[in-house]
Amino acid sequence: MSTTDHPYAAPSGVLLGHFTPGSAAWDEARAGLSITATEIAAVVGLSPWMSRFTLWHKKSGLAVAPFEMTSAVEWGNRLEDAVAQKWQDEHPGQLAAPAGTWRHREREWQRATPDRLIYPQPAGEFEIPEQAEELLEVKTAPFGDEWGPDGDKDGVPLHYRCQVMWQMDTLGLTRTHFAVLISGHDYREYTVEYDEGDAALLREAAAVFLDEVHGGIRPPIDGADDTYQTIRVQPDNFDDIDVEIPATDAARYEQAQAAARTAATELTAAKGIVLDHIGTGRRAVTDGRRIAYRIAKPDGTTKSLNPYRTSKEAA
Repeated sequence: MSTTDHPYAAPSGVLLGHFTPGSAAWDEARAGLSITATEIAAVVGLSPWMSRFTLWHKKSGLAVAPFEMTSAVEWGNRLEDAVAQKWQDEHPGQLAAPAGTWRHREREWQRATPDRLIYPQPAGEFEIPEQAEELLEVKTAPFGDEWGPDGDKDGVPLHYRCQVMWQMDTLGLTRTHFAVLISGHDYREYTVEYDEGDAALLREAAAVFLDEVHGGIRPPIDGADDTYQTIRVQPDNFDDIDVEIPATDAARYEQAQAAARTAATELTAAKGIVLDHIGTGRRAVTDGRRIAYRIAKPDGTTKSLNPYRTSKEAA
């Protein structure tokens, strides 16, 4: 039996279907004034990929910058099945099956597309049981700095915790397992338990956000890069005219430009010092903490020096 044969395979969720990511049907299932699990972190200002400002424009039907398929996203998609299979191998007696896209049975605007649903699988049986018990979320990461030690109950980055809390709240399940592959070889597992208080806060924030979309109340402009990209793509035409702006905004821009030039000079000097310390090495560390890593060209010279992201920055 497939999960589509019993649409109430989760206590509070209604299965909308199994859609190919990026397809028209997939977009339709996630469209409109709904909040998905991948969007809830943006609602509460914790997403490293999308600002509240950008999400508001998206939900208001306004232009946002087009999605760009990065190598990290591509390989995350390619490796999902392999990492999920590793979790399956480590947990005999449980079946992790593709989950599909769901909505909450009562709150139709609450949507989620978990990676896998976990079902109890008695030995020798291959039919998917009618009731899912838990969720499995699969992640890949180039570095493990934002993840805690394997099995750490607090080791999951906050934006991913928001994501799975929303998924559990949508489907009515109480536990999510994470299977995470870091640097292509470091496999870790984590577990997040459902928290009604956290879920209620997310629901309240989502309801307020959707009310703001309905009311045309735009969030303030923040410093996120995707906020700037969203402003850039607004179809404002082009009029060759002067526009008077508030003196405070003009001063803020000019001061930021001056500070950026100073900061750029200081950053160049600091990068040179760190790179000089690294020499032919790979990483710069201090007191056991990784600061930056060097990528070398085939001839051994440096292609780039990149900072390690801290858990606070990633969240």
